[in-house]
Amino acid sequence: MSFGGPAFILAIIAMAMIAGVVKSWIRASHGLPEPERERGHRRRSRNRGDSDEVVQLKAENRLLTDRLEASEDRLAVLERIVTDRGYSLAEEIEALRDRPAGNGTTADSGVPLNFKDREEA
Repeated sequence: MSFGGPAFILAIIAMAMIAGVVKSWIRASHGLPEPERERGHRRRSRNRGDSDEVVQLKAENRLLTDRLEASEDRLAVLERIVTDRGYSLAEEIEALRDRPAGNGTTADSGVPLNFKDREEA
């Protein structure tokens, strides 16, 4: 076989094609994605679709971030209410303990509370 003849060139082309097929088969059998082509035809068409999806995901991310911040603010308010109410509840229980046991005929059935001495949170 002559190195300068057309058979040698065809043999090189055939080996390159066989190597490409074997490489694609190995990548497919291992579940690897196809490599990006250098010309960028596929990349441009994917980027248009990705940009719409990315814009949609960014908008959803902003919405979820706003909801999370609002939930954190509400949680802080609820924690304040619960801790203040817990202190007030303890005062009410102590006031019930200190109240003399009556026969229940009094018109005022409420619990006397001392709000002036209450601590500020």
